[in-house]
Amino acid sequence: MSEAHLFAIGILLAWLAGIRVYLTVFGIGIAGMLGWLELPPALAVATSPWVVGVSGALAVTEFFADKIPGVDSGWDLLQTLARVPAGAFLAAATLSPDGDLGAGMLATGAGVALTSHLLKSGSRALMNTSPEPLSNWTASVTEDVAVVGALALAFAYPWVALALVVAVSVGFALVVWWIWRKLFRRAPRPVMP
Repeated sequence: MSEAHLFAIGILLAWLAGIRVYLTVFGIGIAGMLGWLELPPALAVATSPWVVGVSGALAVTEFFADKIPGVDSGWDLLQTLARVPAGAFLAAATLSPDGDLGAGMLATGAGVALTSHLLKSGSRALMNTSPEPLSNWTASVTEDVAVVGALALAFAYPWVALALVVAVSVGFALVVWWIWRKLFRRAPRPVMP
């Protein structure tokens, strides 16, 4: 793969880590273990049975925790400590031919993971203002499916996957911003004579 393709994959992995870090690491580990992908040397650690097992168990935990309104926001807050560093590592490790992680790619990966994490957790906090749980479940399942689909697409067509992720994310950010403005708009002040 060219360095440009690896860059696109690294950015995608960081973005996905900001949404579902454990599912992302589990997917990379399984794909590497089964020989579906040839992972860069720094990402080979994801194929360790321990990493696959722990990330799989945590992915299942996150699957259930993310379906409960309120619990999902607490989980997201706690996962800020895991998602951002993992996104930084995944991005830098993808571009590391010798196992050395570049500071620029670490910073880029951290910024990308933080952006997707804030978009996810902010939108879920807005959804938690609704008393019904259906929107929360729908959003959570959509995130699960999107991460699995984007992982599959990332290694086959990284530029298509990156374009889709960027387009969907920008569209979603605009919708969240619009809803936020509608919910928290100040009432116009009456004009005094």
